[in-house]
Amino acid sequence: MAASKRDNPGVLVFPPGLVAGTLGAGLLLHALRPWSLPITETTRILLSVALLTVAAALGLWGQSAMRGAGTNIDPSKPATTIVTSGPFRFTRNPLYLFLLGLYLGITVAAATFWPLLFLVPMFLVLHFGVVRREERYLEAEFGEPYRAYTARVRRWL
Repeated sequence: MAASKRDNPGVLVFPPGLVAGTLGAGLLLHALRPWSLPITETTRILLSVALLTVAAALGLWGQSAMRGAGTNIDPSKPATTIVTSGPFRFTRNPLYLFLLGLYLGITVAAATFWPLLFLVPMFLVLHFGVVRREERYLEAEFGEPYRAYTARVRRWL
């Protein structure tokens, strides 16, 4: 029997788990050894509400577009189509931008510096261990239509 093709991108880590684990580590460090952001209470509240609101709207919009297109949101499941509607017209990764906005919004709400130290390493894992793998998978699955999409829509912003 021939080996079957894996019909998913083979991401290294489940993206919400990566973000939650990294944020949790930063918040735990803050609980053990507080390192507060040097911002006023008003700035903290306004900035965290803005980040969380924009992130939530982007996440809901992106999920709605994926559901409307009839494809899987979970990266461990097969993609059935290239989603180009909703926020996917502006960024190829609105759900990952949602997770990053959520991460930053919670970090600011907690007024802690620790998660900011983990932001770049977490982003690198997300970029190379998830996004780049998804891109290779989608290009293999959809070929020229996906390449045309990547030529007109940015990966991030």
